[in-house]
Amino acid sequence: MKPSDYLDFSHTRHAALFVEGEPVWSVLAKIGDYLKENLQPAILGEVSEKATVGPDVFIGEGTVVEPGAVIKGPAWIGKNCVVRSGAYVRENVITGDGCTLGNSCEFKNCVLFDNAEVPHFNYVGDAILGYKAHLGAGVILSNVRLDRGEVVLQIDGERVGTGLKKFSAVIGDHAEIGCNSVISPGSLIGPHCIVYPCVSFSGVLPASSILKLRQEHVIVPRRSA
Repeated sequence: MKPSDYLDFSHTRHAALFVEGEPVWSVLAKIGDYLKENLQPAILGEVSEKATVGPDVFIGEGTVVEPGAVIKGPAWIGKNCVVRSGAYVRENVITGDGCTLGNSCEFKNCVLFDNAEVPHFNYVGDAILGYKAHLGAGVILSNVRLDRGEVVLQIDGERVGTGLKKFSAVIGDHAEIGCNSVISPGSLIGPHCIVYPCVSFSGVLPASSILKLRQEHVIVPRRSA
């Protein structure tokens, strides 16, 4: 559960957020205060006149914000990122350099390490994505339990409380999440993992694992009309 079990801090400018003796998810409660103390709004990249950018936003050099994107802020967007049309970047979002924030994707209270890719129809709320983590099209990181209770992890058969009512997932460095998967609240995906498309997952996936989904297809002749 240590931050270094999932993340390489040489690929973020915001390593100060993380404390090695604390659970990796504890960062989620600190993002807002961190931005209040450290954010210096500036637009150094290329922002379309048809994009909407709030006053508490930093956009790094080489970053492109396309028409129709909304960056509400507070938000810190790194260098050489792309914020595509239809992206909705809400409050307390931090991205590294070279990140992709895709069309029809929503971001809220999250940290993305360098080169994380969230390109198509994704929800990333109360989450941490590691270096070169990739979400396939339609992946949802669900951040709230259906009963609105505290998010609890299942670790080695034991229930571990997080103290958070909103926490979706930690996606480790180089992890790949297949299209249309749903990652339930309180999930930890280790680095270098692969999750097959259309998986519904909750829990802890050890590093360098492949989570497979097997489906049975039955083909029958179509009846005549």
